[in-house]
Amino acid sequence: MKLPFFLLVLFVVAIATFAVQPSLAQNAFTPDQVKFGPVPPFLPPGAQLAVLEGDPMAASGDFTIRIKMPDGYKIAPHTHPHRENVTVLSGTLKVGMGDQFDASKMMSFGPGSFAYLDPTVHHYAAASGETVIQIHGQSPAQFNYINPADDPTPKK
Repeated sequence: MKLPFFLLVLFVVAIATFAVQPSLAQNAFTPDQVKFGPVPPFLPPGAQLAVLEGDPMAASGDFTIRIKMPDGYKIAPHTHPHRENVTVLSGTLKVGMGDQFDASKMMSFGPGSFAYLDPTVHHYAAASGETVIQIHGQSPAQFNYINPADDPTPKK
């Protein structure tokens, strides 16, 4: 009689323990679980962004995001405060280096390509075909445009 009672108590304790556990953030995604929304105002409108991990707008911490860009989408020359690590998931990302957007000087990176850019590197990008990239790095995810007139952030 003691053994069934002990098993019942153990079962109730196990259920109670799991029931009061806080829900954890999702840490694995299938493609259909990635939810895209609008990009932040420091990026040109038209693309979509999904946050997979962390808070890219926080003062510090890790983040992983995806950006889905339509064909012809362009990002003007800029830098970042931290290293940018980019993986091309689909489409073609064209990247150029320098202070002026010059399509003739861009290199093309297809699916599976990876690049990292240090904070001092002046670079620009464009999508050829619908393109999805994944970026991971240190917060904040920030774009410092070389030419302030290129910054799409609404002026206050």
